Amino acid sequence: MLYKGGEKDVLLVKTAQLQEGCILAEDVVGKSNRVIVPKNTVLNAKLLIVLQKFLVDQVRVQSVLVDGSTFRPSEIVQEDVPKTKATDNKDILTLYLEVVQQYKQMFQGWQAGLPVDIGKVRKMFMPLFEKVLGSERELLFFHHYSTKSEYLFHHAVTVGLLSGALAKRMQYTKGDYCQIAIAGLLSDCGMAKVDPKILHKSAALTPMEYKDMRQHTVYGYKMVQKITALQEGVKLAVLQHHERNDGSGYLLSVQEEKIHPYSKIVAVADVYHAMISEQPYRNKQSPFEVFEQIHKDCFGKFDLSVVQALASLLMTLSLGAKVKLSNKQIGEIIFFEQDLPMCPMIKIIDTNQIISLKHEKDLCIEEIIK
Repeated sequence: MLYKGGEKDVLLVKTAQLQEGCILAEDVVGKSNRVIVPKNTVLNAKLLIVLQKFLVDQVRVQSVLVDGSTFRPSEIVQEDVPKTKATDNKDILTLYLEVVQQYKQMFQGWQAGLPVDIGKVRKMFMPLFEKVLGSERELLFFHHYSTKSEYLFHHAVTVGLLSGALAKRMQYTKGDYCQIAIAGLLSDCGMAKVDPKILHKSAALTPMEYKDMRQHTVYGYKMVQKITALQEGVKLAVLQHHERNDGSGYLLSVQEEKIHPYSKIVAVADVYHAMISEQPYRNKQSPFEVFEQIHKDCFGKFDLSVVQALASLLMTLSLGAKVKLSNKQIGEIIFFEQDLPMCPMIKIIDTNQIISLKHEKDLCIEEIIK
C-alpha cells in the first residue's frame, strides 16, 4: 500500500526499529541498485521481513505512522551534516562567531513565536562541532569572545560544544554525543519565553524575576517536546539541566536517580561556562577556580564521572598552555597531578623557575592565554 498524504519530518532509523505502519520517506535500494521497496510504501509484517532478508541496515521513514500517530523509535541514527568548502576553509573562531550570530537570529525567532527547526539547528551547529572535535584546545578560549550583552548566545553555543566533548570523552557513541551536544545547545532555548528585561538586567534579579527566569527549563521542554528527531534524553536535558543530585536544583527538585545522564553532562557544562564567562550581573572567574568549585560540589550536586571527564579535558587541553597568574607573572603549565587538576606545576617564563600551585596557597591561575 502506498501512502497518499503529505510528507512529515524524516527520521533515519535502524531496520530493527521499524514497525508495521511506518511510511518510507525514500526508495529502499538493494546492493544491485534496484529498488526493493519504493518511497511512500506503508510497511507491513511481510515487508519488514523482506528488508531483513535483503540485509537493509537503516532506512528513512516519516515521523508519523499511517494511522496519524507519532512514530517513536527507541533510537534514531545521527546523520553527519555534509561539510561545505566554505565551512572547511573558515578558521574555528570565524565559524564560532558566525554560529553565535545565527543562534541569536534563531532565538529572536523563538521570541516571536516560531518553533524550533531542528534541521536548521543541526545544519548551523554540527559543522562547528565537528571542527572543534578536531581541535579541542579551542574550547579553552571561546569564553574570551563572549560579551555581557550577548552572553546568552555565546553560552548556548559553547555549552553545546562542551557537552558534546565531555560525552565523547566519557565514551558515548557518536550518535549519542552528537545528540548531547544538541541538548547543550538547546538547553536555554526556553529563555526566549522569559521577559527580555530580565535577560538583559545588569543588577541582581528580584525574587519574582528569579522565579520567572527559572521557568525557562519548562518553557524549553515544551518547545522541544514534540520534535521526533530528538532523543528523549535531549528533551529531558533541556528540562533538567538545573537539577542537582542532592535535590537542591530546580524546577522539579528531583534527585540523582531521576535525573537523566544527558542532563548531568549538560549541567556541568552549563555551570562551568557560566562561571568562566562575563555575564550581565557577574564577572568571569578563572577556569581552574571554577573547576575547583565544581569538584567540591561533585560529592553532592554533580555526577562524579562527568566532573572527572571535565578534569581530564581541562588537563589534556591546558598542558603546555601559557597562563597568567594572580601575581601577573606569565607561566607555562608543564605537569598535572591526576588528583589535583586545579594545582599544576608551572614554569615562569621570565625566570624559568618551576613552581607548584599545590605549595603556593596565595597564588592561582587567573587566565589561560592563547
